[in-house]
Amino acid sequence: MNGVEGYMYPNEISLFWSILIVLYPYITGLVAGAFILASLERVFRVEAVKPTYRLALLTALAFLIVAPLPLVLHLGHPERAPEMYFTPHSTSAMAMFGYVYLWYLMAVLVLEIWLDYRAEIVALSQTSKGILRLIYKVMTLGSNNVSPRSLHIDEKVGWIVTLVGIPSAFLLHGYVGFIFGSIKANPWWSSPLIPVVFIFSAMVSGVAGVMLLYMAIMKLRKQKIDMQCVDTIAMYMFYIFIIDFSLEMLDLVHRIYEADESFRSLDFMVHTKLYFSQIVLQIFIGTLVPLFLLFLTQVVKFKEIVRKRIYVLCGSLILISVFAMRWNVVIGGQLFSKSFLGYTTYKVALISKEGLLVSIGLMVLPLIILAVLLKLLPPWPEKRPQAAAAD
Repeated sequence: MNGVEGYMYPNEISLFWSILIVLYPYITGLVAGAFILASLERVFRVEAVKPTYRLALLTALAFLIVAPLPLVLHLGHPERAPEMYFTPHSTSAMAMFGYVYLWYLMAVLVLEIWLDYRAEIVALSQTSKGILRLIYKVMTLGSNNVSPRSLHIDEKVGWIVTLVGIPSAFLLHGYVGFIFGSIKANPWWSSPLIPVVFIFSAMVSGVAGVMLLYMAIMKLRKQKIDMQCVDTIAMYMFYIFIIDFSLEMLDLVHRIYEADESFRSLDFMVHTKLYFSQIVLQIFIGTLVPLFLLFLTQVVKFKEIVRKRIYVLCGSLILISVFAMRWNVVIGGQLFSKSFLGYTTYKVALISKEGLLVSIGLMVLPLIILAVLLKLLPPWPEKRPQAAAAD
């Protein structure tokens, strides 16, 4: 009760949605953004970003595997989670999201990666030894034909899958925003712009994440960074970020102009409990600073080393900004009473089922999965084996 101010209903004193629910839209956003970056090369033929194409796909898969874990850990009975697939409930937004997730995972992302890597998987199943040989044999799914005609079909089908995957990526993360935006009981979430803002912030965070991963991996492998690729990624990231920031400001202006009965309470939140996370961290440090620096890279010809440092700084600040946005939506939406007469606080526990250590583990886990995927399916051109063509 020490953290409660004013009048709070008993069921509003403790927050039901913790930092795990903050991670859920954050991780799904990274998935959607990484896939959109991959589609630039596959569908829109932006050849400059080709060095990150396969890395973006594998990054999306690694984070998508982990995406439902925050929700599962949050459940009181996580063993019941698979029941939503066996007992579908069409009126439940969260239950139907399970099918959206499964569609994007199996019918889009895994299928595209398999089609793109099939020739290499067949070659690795012929050249590898031991347990790896068995793994690659299973991954071929019995398809060993790598003739030019077969690979041409793979390319065509892969292009169609990517084309379908673009609206699917929007649906994946837009649906997350829809879940919040459709909860009319909370004025912080009940905005028609929330799904759209979630989509564009997801795109910019995913692009920034893949750019940072590409630069870090190239550094670890002691390979030269393709600056044309990174410059192009930064350019698209800058344009997407402008749209994202404009939409967020449009939503803010709309709330200020509308000024309904909840406005005084929300205004108090922004100036007190969420001042640092929203005004300082999300808007100034995480948005205006990287936008200004990215703008400079578009109009001033900096040296390569300077551009690298700017991109690393901007990418890091963007990831922090998007996380702060998710925090402000999920946590901020629960800090005030439905009566608009009271406020509560939220403190992240260090060691608990929904604590800080678990959250950090959930963010590290996709990177571990990505490292395994990069080992199994190397995206680097010099490591791609060639399979013998079948008749």
